[in-house]
Amino acid sequence: MSPTDGLESGRDDGRDDSNVGSTDVVRIDVAAGVLTATLADVDNRNALGAGLLDGLRGAIRRANADDSIRAVVVTNLGSTFCAGANLKQQSDQKASGKQAVGVGGFPELLHEIQTSKTPIIGRIDGHVVGGGNGLASALDISIAREDVKFGFTEVRLGVVPAIISVVCLPKMRRGEAMEAFLRGHRFSGTRAAELGLINRAVPGDQLDAAVEEVLADLRKGGPEALGLAKSLVYEVPRREMTDAIEWTTALSGRLFAGEEAKEGMKAFLEKRPASWASPKN
Repeated sequence: MSPTDGLESGRDDGRDDSNVGSTDVVRIDVAAGVLTATLADVDNRNALGAGLLDGLRGAIRRANADDSIRAVVVTNLGSTFCAGANLKQQSDQKASGKQAVGVGGFPELLHEIQTSKTPIIGRIDGHVVGGGNGLASALDISIAREDVKFGFTEVRLGVVPAIISVVCLPKMRRGEAMEAFLRGHRFSGTRAAELGLINRAVPGDQLDAAVEEVLADLRKGGPEALGLAKSLVYEVPRREMTDAIEWTTALSGRLFAGEEAKEGMKAFLEKRPASWASPKN
C-alpha cells in the first residue's frame, strides 16, 4: 500500500464498482474506504457453505488488491451471524463421495483472515453457533451485540470444535474453554467478550457507533504499519526470544527508514494529519 493513498483513491473511470463481488449469500459494498461483506444466506442461518466461504475469501482478496480499501467489515443479515458448518451441504457431499466443504474451505478462509494486510472487523449482529465462533474469533477485532448468543454446540451433534479450536483456544483460559467445549451451552455476547472470543459486546443500539469508532482509528494508521502490526501479533509468539528480537529489530529498522514512517513523523512534528488519514465522507 502506498502511504499517500487516502480513502478516496482508486478508479476514476466513472464506473460504480462498489458492489463488485456480491453474490446471493455475501453482499459486498464499498464506501469511504471500507469494504463491508454482509453474510446474507439467511435461510441457512449464514452457515459455512461453499458460496459463503468463497464470497468471504473473495472480499478479502479484493480488499488486499485495492489500496483505497482501508478496512473490511464482516456483518450479517438475519438473526444469526453464523451457524457454523452447513450440515445439509456436507451431508449431500458425503453422499456423493466429495470432501465436506466445512473442512475443505474453512481452514483456507481462516488463513486468509490471518494473513490479510487489510484489517478485518466483525460487526456481529446475530447469534454465533459452532464453527461461527471460529469466524468471529479469527477476525482482527470483533464487536457483538451483548444480547446475542454464542455456543460451542458441536458435542451435542457428536463432533468437536476441532478446526476452530486453533483460533479460539489461544484467546481463552483453559478452564473456561474446557467448560464451553464440554457443556455445549449458549452464553451471551457479554460472556463471549469476557471469555476473550470477541473484543467487546455492546447494547444493540450502540453497535454501529462502536464499529465506527474502530474504523475511525484505523483510518489514522499507516496502511503498511497496520498490516505489519497485525503480523506481529501472530509472528512474535511463534519465535524463540533471541530470534524474535532479531526479527523485530530488522523490521523496525526497515520501517523507520521507509517513506510511510517519514510521512508519519513529519505530520506529527507539523501537527497535521498524515497523508493517509483522510476523513470519512
